[in-house]
Amino acid sequence: MTYKNFGSRTSGASSWLWQRITGLVLVVVMVGHYFLMHYTPDSGHTYEAVLNRMQNPFWKVFDLTFVVFGLYHGLQGVWNIIHDFTMSNTGRIVAMILLLIIGVGFGVLGFITILKF
Repeated sequence: MTYKNFGSRTSGASSWLWQRITGLVLVVVMVGHYFLMHYTPDSGHTYEAVLNRMQNPFWKVFDLTFVVFGLYHGLQGVWNIIHDFTMSNTGRIVAMILLLIIGVGFGVLGFITILKF
């Protein structure tokens, strides 16, 4: 039995690994976010509370991690679903371009929102 793409760059192993790594990081960040927002009495949900929290560089890095890893994980998952469908190369290119535009757009929006605080 031979494996045509075993060990090659086109096998998808690195995408699989990064999907799992980003998923694990997102679980940790999500749990931290959940406890911060629901079990910390002074976290509050007001603009002033968020403004005070965002003065700390740790929380900026925390939220940027959420944005970057969440976007990668989500867009890679959508790409994997699209990749499972039989479509022409033009369809794949259009789908990849749309995903890149969406990713860059939401990434820029997330960075601007977080770094403005």
